[in-house]
Amino acid sequence: MTKPRIKLIMNPNADMGNAWRFAADLRYLFEGISEADWAGTVYPTHAITLAKQAAEEGYDIVVAMGGDGTAHEVINGLMQVPKEKRPVLGVIPLGSGNDFSANIGNTDNPDEAVKAILGGYTKKLDIASIEDENGRKEYWDNTANIGFGGSVTIYSHTLPLLRGFLMYLAAVLQTIFSAYIVMNAEFKTDEEEWTDSAIMIALNNGPREGGGFQTGPRAVMDDGLLNYTIARKVTRLKMLMLLPMFMNGTQEKDKAVYMGTFKKMEIKSDKPLYLHTDGEMFAGFNHDIHNLKIEILPGAIEVLVPKPEEE
Repeated sequence: MTKPRIKLIMNPNADMGNAWRFAADLRYLFEGISEADWAGTVYPTHAITLAKQAAEEGYDIVVAMGGDGTAHEVINGLMQVPKEKRPVLGVIPLGSGNDFSANIGNTDNPDEAVKAILGGYTKKLDIASIEDENGRKEYWDNTANIGFGGSVTIYSHTLPLLRGFLMYLAAVLQTIFSAYIVMNAEFKTDEEEWTDSAIMIALNNGPREGGGFQTGPRAVMDDGLLNYTIARKVTRLKMLMLLPMFMNGTQEKDKAVYMGTFKKMEIKSDKPLYLHTDGEMFAGFNHDIHNLKIEILPGAIEVLVPKPEEE
């Protein structure tokens, strides 16, 4: 049997630099089983270039070694080549949040993720695209969060002493008391149109973001649909009361929150739309983006996942 050609793209700065140490410990797992070549990122967006190059060079598997940002960049690189030429994606969680990795079934144990990659069990997952009024377009695999969630991501980057869920929780609390932004927005999907005042617009392909917040508890990554969760204008006290609901995915019980699904969506807002895609800033506080187009791309990428126990 021919050994698969694997390109391992590592972000050595993931998890505050701890990724490098973990990656070194994993190297032996690939020896003798596959033809594995390693590459490290040296600047932001470098993983996009490396993943595209790997696809063009005919690698069978491209592995994102890092956090959600590394997976996001690798996927954006793979999406730049025709679907029939895209390598299979693997993910080894070495970051702070690792939400995409968790959503595809991985544990936080990198060794188990390597075993899943070498096990060869794959699923075709949906990917989404997002485009602003200036024509800037990106792909995202897990979540895009507008307003509150975008501000949380900005603040999380200022908290180097915290990791994972605690980092995002601290950023959430900082956002509640420092960045209370209400967006008067127009929404148009493939099925309906409406207007509302919102503090958060979470768009989900997978259910979890922010190291464990269940912003899209109904989201399924291979159903050909995206999910939205919209939180209306509420007081800061109410935001604090909603926080545990977003932790366990029960926020729809509150009348200030509602959910739905779509294939395409357009959003127009009177306020600038601050947002992240997979934890990476698409539009920060210095942007003036008011219009967005979002679309699902069903089954766009094949991903190595842990084999279900029943099979």
